[in-house]
Amino acid sequence: MLHRSWRRAATAAVAALLAASSIAACSEDPSDAKDLSENRAGAMADYAIGKQFKASEPVSFSILYNNHPNYPLREDWLFWNELKSRANVTLSPVAVPLSDYEQKRSLLIGAGDAPMIIPKTYPGQEDAYVSSGAVLPVSDYLDLMPNLQDKISRWNLKPEIDTRRQEDGKFYLLPGLHEKPWQDYSLAIRTDILDELKLSPPKTWDELYTVLKAMKAKYPNVYPFSDRWSKPNPAGNLLNILAVSYGLQGAGWNFQHTSWDANAKKFVYTGATEQYKQMLQYLNKLVSEKLLDPESFTQTDEQARQKLANSKSFVISANAQAVVNDYRPDLAKTNPKAKIAKIPLPIGPAGEVNPASRLENGVMISSKARESKNFVAMMQFIDWLWYSDAGQEFAKWGVEGTTFVRDAAGQPKLAPDVNVIGLNPKAPKHLQKDFGFYNGVFAYGGKPELVQGFFSPEEQEFQKVLNARPPVAVPPPHPLSDEEREQASLWETPLKDAVYQATLQFALGQRDLSQWDAYLAELKGKNMDAYLTMVNKAYDRYQKDHG
Repeated sequence: MLHRSWRRAATAAVAALLAASSIAACSEDPSDAKDLSENRAGAMADYAIGKQFKASEPVSFSILYNNHPNYPLREDWLFWNELKSRANVTLSPVAVPLSDYEQKRSLLIGAGDAPMIIPKTYPGQEDAYVSSGAVLPVSDYLDLMPNLQDKISRWNLKPEIDTRRQEDGKFYLLPGLHEKPWQDYSLAIRTDILDELKLSPPKTWDELYTVLKAMKAKYPNVYPFSDRWSKPNPAGNLLNILAVSYGLQGAGWNFQHTSWDANAKKFVYTGATEQYKQMLQYLNKLVSEKLLDPESFTQTDEQARQKLANSKSFVISANAQAVVNDYRPDLAKTNPKAKIAKIPLPIGPAGEVNPASRLENGVMISSKARESKNFVAMMQFIDWLWYSDAGQEFAKWGVEGTTFVRDAAGQPKLAPDVNVIGLNPKAPKHLQKDFGFYNGVFAYGGKPELVQGFFSPEEQEFQKVLNARPPVAVPPPHPLSDEEREQASLWETPLKDAVYQATLQFALGQRDLSQWDAYLAELKGKNMDAYLTMVNKAYDRYQKDHG
């Protein structure tokens, strides 16, 4: 799922760059201490913030390419031609189907055959490749990337970046960066039913309970809330947004074994906390009062959508695309008068928070790339395309006059003959399919106005509400050693399986919450305490060495 142009005074830019360079210097070997004299072919001698990167000679870089079925790779895309024209760069994609991307990436890296640039890697996925030395400690080379440094500094992203550091203090992933958190997932609700019942959209989880009760009273044969996204983890989205609303790091499809307890200054096991228990009590109340369809934890997306389309339910998990592409077309076929909208994330015991991370999927660099004569040029190019304002606008919007135009305020707007995500539905050309822009391999992160450029007015309002909330606190770094990570991998699967099983049982009422202590004993029997001890030792060690 796919998930910003300004100028600063020269003194401010210098100050930002100095502050950013301190980020690069912390715990790392800056690249100016390395001999890169043999790796500067094609590099720009005067590359800097605000400068268009253009290699001093033609260069070519191999790249692992996540081939999305919605816009299959084409060699004649304007994106490729324009990169060559603007940057003097040819990218040689090693195309892998979206469905096989993670497995193929692992095989290529393991065999030593990975391309130089390895994008579409989510924070945490790089951990598996660090100990082998297969991927580069990219933090050693931040001085080659002024735009990346500048955004880390000005957007105060150091706490987030620090979470990606390994035990050696270095990080091995260049993540996509958001100035503001982008929370897309929440719940969608039939607003015509709310109007019928003279109710406002619920702002809290408690208000949602009240709304569901009113819906049940009016429509006793309906489960007001029947959810989707139960694969691969039961109630994946619902459990996650509930967990963060209760002050936990994540659950469901974003299950996090540990959450940071700021008061105790230590990590606790998410599935064993009082907050997790309270979350299950809430779910159990919805299920026992027939407000939440018990099939929500196991049914397919299609089953959940059919229930909504046939007015067998009124509330469902949602993101912006699901509302526009799934729910409204489904309802239009069965109930043209029905209206549905995504509501801002309901507020829970943790108060108003925006739980989204400001780090997006990003780029790993193959260690072999360091030996290339074009290595410096490659890092400059990556900095321009993925982290400069101009590069980010290019990757998303394309070419002015061809795929987009500017309005009176200078903001980009789709050209009238170009469509994407239904914005110009009758246009003959498609931004992704026909031109290769707004491609998930290259276009993500940035300022809110860039990220929200294709958002509908209602989605922009949703983001306005969420961006007014403070971002959730970032847990401190606690990198594990290679040996610890190997041990953790042996403990994590049995622990997660036990949490998932008990979550289902407690929520559905198959197991009474009076058995909570017995459940905790089961987690202890699966090495929960030893796991926590290891994580907290890693936190203490990192604080001592790098804090």
